[in-house]
Amino acid sequence: MRLLTWRRQFPFAAALAVGFFQTAFAQNYPVRPVRLVVPFSPGGAADVPGRILTQKLSEALGQQVVVDNRPGAGSTIGAEQVAKAPPDGYTLLTISNTHFVSAALYKKLAYDSLHDFAPVTQVTSAPNIIVVHPSLPARTVKELVALAKARPGKIDYASSGNGSTQHLTGALFCKMAGIEMTHIPYRGSGPATADLLSGQVTVGFPGIAGMLPQIKAGKLRALAVTSAKRSPELPQTPTVAEAGIKGYDVTAWFGVAGPKAMPREIVSKLHTELLRILKNADVQKLLLNAGQEVAWQETPEQFGEMLRVEAAKWARMVSESGAQVN
Repeated sequence: MRLLTWRRQFPFAAALAVGFFQTAFAQNYPVRPVRLVVPFSPGGAADVPGRILTQKLSEALGQQVVVDNRPGAGSTIGAEQVAKAPPDGYTLLTISNTHFVSAALYKKLAYDSLHDFAPVTQVTSAPNIIVVHPSLPARTVKELVALAKARPGKIDYASSGNGSTQHLTGALFCKMAGIEMTHIPYRGSGPATADLLSGQVTVGFPGIAGMLPQIKAGKLRALAVTSAKRSPELPQTPTVAEAGIKGYDVTAWFGVAGPKAMPREIVSKLHTELLRILKNADVQKLLLNAGQEVAWQETPEQFGEMLRVEAAKWARMVSESGAQVN
């Protein structure tokens, strides 16, 4: 009661005291390991940059930064954990466009996808890629479309889960191509890739990360990348638009965020260290080998503005694609 009375009588002094303690806390941050929640399974497109960056971030912060995979429900399981975590900088989230796809698909989330998180920065961007099992007699996008039109609903495509970017990428492709394929959601990229490699399902729309070895080994056939421009890792592979689906453009991105109300000083510290890491040529090469290009914003506020734009964009794309949680 005395503390509340003091705050009411001396609001300016109370604000100064809170600011002082937050600054002191941030200056000592971190004093224990930091957890980066990756809301996808190990080995997928979101997992690779997370593991590369956590290694470098551990060195920069002087404390271990560990990846904690929490896959399922289109990244909403991991996102909810971070949204409800203490805003002290010790629980972070790998955030992606899937975060906003899920917000449009799942109507009763336990968090606000835009307002319950503190943006830090984007870290990479990458296209998805259309791959098919060699048993499917389709070597081009046109051949896949023709095959799907001849067998409506008989060809399955895998995704890393309902609400994932892979799900939306496939649904939008089907709508724009005028075809019907059956969506098979998995609990993460790992299980989806395993069934693609075995031929249990024959079409996928995964991120390039993790697919390059399978494509080069002939275990999967690349038909097209989903972005507006070709990937430097697969320069001979056309874009979907070049392959005949005009106007098609889906690019995945990944970033780092924390719970809302995370102290500004901690956000700034993380932002500064991540940018220093992303500007390192060796890190850029590692990410490019994994099919991702580095991308960042100069301030956390700029990343926040990007998230607002992305939230509206992906909500619109979900609506236009006709994608549903099934």
